[in-house]
Amino acid sequence: MKKAEIRTEFGTMTVEFYCEDAPNTVENFIKLAESGFYNGLRFHRVISNFVVQAGCPFSKDLNDRRVGTGDPGYKINCETSGNNQYHDRGVLSMAHAGKNTGGSQFFICLSREKTQHLDRQHTCFGKVVNGLDILDKIKQGTIINEIIIIEEN
Repeated sequence: MKKAEIRTEFGTMTVEFYCEDAPNTVENFIKLAESGFYNGLRFHRVISNFVVQAGCPFSKDLNDRRVGTGDPGYKINCETSGNNQYHDRGVLSMAHAGKNTGGSQFFICLSREKTQHLDRQHTCFGKVVNGLDILDKIKQGTIINEIIIIEEN
């Protein structure tokens, strides 16, 4: 089983991936994390009772007018037909600007109440299983210090 630790200034959130339900999205996220892509990026979008969003390469400087528009230089396809494609509190999902336009930006759901309409529209690829209290502390500008990938048997 693969997990990730998303380390922030407020502490660490541990994520379990949905490897069977969104294998390509998980593989993409792991590749970016292991390359250091996310290190130093900021949560650039925080909407109360909805989501916190990160992964834009322009977010190191929140004054950059391009914040929220960046990607890793390529797009990935959505994987929305598998199991676990329901946006609940703590779920990681791929942000996109339309079907099959995701890349590096992801969001973490703060509630189920306001995210139901995203089901099967955005690829759910993991869930925070430890550190939900950290999720509640994230605000716009919170830095991702690093994302560490862990392989467990």
